[in-house]
Parts: sequence; C-alpha cells; structure tokens
Amino acid sequence: MASRFRGYLPVVIDVETGGFNAATDALLEIAAVTLTMDDDGTLRPDETFDFHVDPFEGANIEQSALDFTGIDLESPDRPAEPESMVMPDLMQAIRRAVRAHGCTRAVMVAHNAHFDLGFVNAAVARCNIKRNPFHPFSCFDTATLAGLACGQTVLAKACRVAGIEFSNSAAHSAGYDAEKTAELFCYIVNQWKQLGGWTPPMPGEPQGTEQA
Repeated sequence: MASRFRGYLPVVIDVETGGFNAATDALLEIAAVTLTMDDDGTLRPDETFDFHVDPFEGANIEQSALDFTGIDLESPDRPAEPESMVMPDLMQAIRRAVRAHGCTRAVMVAHNAHFDLGFVNAAVARCNIKRNPFHPFSCFDTATLAGLACGQTVLAKACRVAGIEFSNSAAHSAGYDAEKTAELFCYIVNQWKQLGGWTPPMPGEPQGTEQA
C-alpha cells in the first residue's frame, strides 16, 4: 500500500451536515472507510467507522439540509455523541491504519472531496486535535475520477455504471455513502491497474514515500 500512493493511505470520508459552510454549520454525521491491498495490488475496502454527531454549540442547521439528509435530530434512535468524543476517536483509528500499512500520512478520498475535507478540518480545529492524520489540502475526488472513468459525476449514477449496487433510499447517510464511495474508488483504481497503469513494485524497489 505504501508504494501505491507515495506513502499516503487513502481513507474514504463522508459527512452529513447542517449546511454548506464548514465554519458555521453543524457536522451531524461522519463516516470513514479505511482501505487495504491484496498481495497482487488489488485495492479493497477494509474497516468502516460511522458516527452520529451532536451539533457543536452555536452551530447553524438549515432545515433544507435536514430535509435532504432525512436526519431527525430528536430521534431516540440517533446515538449521537459530541464532536469532542467522536473526532479524537476517529483520528486515532485512522492513525492506526496509517501505521499498520507502513504509510506516512492519510489522504482523504470523498465525493466532491473538498466539501468533506473542509468540514473535517473545521471539526479537528474545534476539537483542538494536534495530530490530524490527513493531508491538509490534497485529496482524491471520486466525482472527478468517476467523470473520467465512468462518464458520470453523480455518485449513484457512477456506481451503476461501475456495476456497484446503489440504493437511493439508503443514500445520504454517512456510513452508506462512504462505503459506496470506497467501492467506487477501489473499482477505478483497480481498473487502471488492470489496464497496465500501475503494477506493484518488486521487493527491494523504492517505496516512493517522499512528501508532496
């Protein structure tokens, strides 16, 4: 894995929020899917971490955002925790995955990735987390990659082109969307490998872990 992305471990993220402004709007759900690699260089999803999040104090929440995601903040079945508990636990799990794969840092994979990266960076700052495992601005955007590989930029449509089952009724939950984004990213990366675009290095070859 460390040789595939120059020492970075791709981690798929999806967030559900109270609006579009990472500085003012609530983070309501966050999910992460770590990836692993088989001996032949095939990329596949590994572990999923899925959290419901209590809005931070003073957070803005647009009703239109709740209508879109279907999140009911008052539901007794919503096991939400404060950001101060969720974010350190999630960042620690990602750092463990980075170490387990011999990588130097995580790089975020997401659909329209800079949206998710902005909310993660804002939550990390609010929680005063000093060791953010993610690169602060580099990311892999599956909307862009799917536009190239599948001719579609909408997650549901790209998944269907790739032969990945997608349920519109289950969409817009962070856990489901993160897992489907992970499947799509793996599909695109593995297709590129099958076309001869990348082959695993032979033992003893440089691993390519220099920083961006």
